[in-house]
Amino acid sequence: MNLGWGRVSRALSWPSGSVLDSRRCVFALTLLTLLMQVVVEANSWWSLAMNPLLIPEAYIIGAQPLCSQLVGLSQGQKKLCQLYQDHMQYIGEGAKTGIRECQYQFRHRRWNCSTVDNSSVFGRVMQIGSRETAFTYAISAAGVVNAVSRACREGELSSCGCSRAARPKDLPRDWLWGGCGDNLNYGYRFSKEFVDAREREKSYPKGTAESARLLMNLHNNEAGRRTVSDLAHVSCKCHGVSGSCSLKTCWLQLADFRKVGDALKEKYDSAASMKLNSRGKMVQMHSKFNPPTSYDLVYIDGSPDYCLPNQTTGSLGTVGRLCNKTSEGMDGCELMCCGRGYDQYKAQVVERCHCKFHWCCYVKCKRCTKTVDQFVCK
Repeated sequence: MNLGWGRVSRALSWPSGSVLDSRRCVFALTLLTLLMQVVVEANSWWSLAMNPLLIPEAYIIGAQPLCSQLVGLSQGQKKLCQLYQDHMQYIGEGAKTGIRECQYQFRHRRWNCSTVDNSSVFGRVMQIGSRETAFTYAISAAGVVNAVSRACREGELSSCGCSRAARPKDLPRDWLWGGCGDNLNYGYRFSKEFVDAREREKSYPKGTAESARLLMNLHNNEAGRRTVSDLAHVSCKCHGVSGSCSLKTCWLQLADFRKVGDALKEKYDSAASMKLNSRGKMVQMHSKFNPPTSYDLVYIDGSPDYCLPNQTTGSLGTVGRLCNKTSEGMDGCELMCCGRGYDQYKAQVVERCHCKFHWCCYVKCKRCTKTVDQFVCK
């Protein structure tokens, strides 16, 4: 990465014995070091969703340079990449699934889970230990569990296969337990190993803000994984003459990821505000509420209002966002536009219309254009 070091070094030349210029040099070097740290910290494994390598054959055994060049991986994650190179495509797919679900769940909110670049993905807003950050960590970890578990079932990974989950005790005796289920156990364990690697290789003194953020990230990663596990269910297929269903074969199946997103969105709405106690452990800010479980989301910082662009917080603002004039919710123009007002436009929308069913068996529609009112935040 070219940080313009040559230009900086020339600008920092000073006459021998100049105390003032030497102090300026030290200040500039310190600032440059901090900027470099911010760049490194801003990169995330989420970037695999933005720049995925879709060809598994590209991960040749022992291709260490490839893993070391992937943007956003920590040292521990690079080592796991070297050991499980065929997994990387599905980690990227899991991250992309998480991002898409995040954008769906927050589509009517001021912060709508927008991606800003291909390395940090969400930008500086993730440096705040807010509810939004909590949700993003949880849904991303959940996405990796989902993608890896299903890749095992489909035979895409060399180190796992179909689920070996134990037969449920409440399954009727005459039903067969088999088939090829999603390998939740493997997906859960691999997600924990890979996603948590960045946090686990860090070390901060107890009681510091950095240690609080580390504990927050680990807790929310686990909440996302447990939500996937909790929503997994038994799925069955009937066998028998003419579909009589005299026999059933059952297996473990992951829930549709939309259900995972819905569940975590509810956890977001009821997320617990946390702080560090004198022993360096996370405790609830308000003791009158029930303490959060390992399925709940936690946060340590308040959220910005996300009304206006702010380079410090990473907020993109809501200027230019569509709003619903008749809604009193977060998607309504009053809340979405933060009281700034809105502009009204006429827009042409193309829709399917005059649909007819034809035997057999398809539906044929025409395409109609209509003019609608759209409302955009000032």
